[in-house]
Amino acid sequence: MRITALEEYGLRCMVLLARQRDDNPLTLPEFAAKEGFSIPYAGKLLMILKNSGLVKAVRGRKGGYVLARESKEITLKEIFEVLDKPVFSAGYCDKYSGEDGICVHSGDCAVKNIWQTFDEFIESFLVRVTLANLASGNINPLEENGLKLGQKAQQN
Repeated sequence: MRITALEEYGLRCMVLLARQRDDNPLTLPEFAAKEGFSIPYAGKLLMILKNSGLVKAVRGRKGGYVLARESKEITLKEIFEVLDKPVFSAGYCDKYSGEDGICVHSGDCAVKNIWQTFDEFIESFLVRVTLANLASGNINPLEENGLKLGQKAQQN
C-alpha cells in the first residue's frame, strides 16, 4: 500500500489545524512554510479539504483556514476518503481484469478476498482514530484488545 503525496500533505495540514491554539486561522504561506511545499500546492490541498467540509475559510485581514468541526469529531477515514480512494473499491477488479477486460477469476477469486479483508482492516483502524488522537500522538485504538502498535499478535 502506498500513501500518496496528496494524502501525506493533506493529513499534515489537518494536523497543523488541529494543533492551532484559539482557532487562529492559518494562511496558505504558513502551511507552505511549515510543511515545505509550494503555496500553489497548499492552495490545492486546502481547496480539496474546504470543498469536502473538513476545513473552512476565514475571510479578512486575519483570515486563513480553520477546522470546520472539532478535531475529536473528524476521523482519519474521513480525511483519507477526501484525499484519495479506498484501498479496495468496487471498480478495483475491473482495473486489473487482464487483456480480455473481464477477470477470469470473477467467480472464485482468492486475491479479491485478501484485498477486501485488508480494506476492512484498514477501515476499522481509520474510523477509530480521530484527528485529535493523531495531533496528540495517541493513535492506538488496538490497546483495548491488548495489542500495541509496533507489536505483532502472538500466534497460539
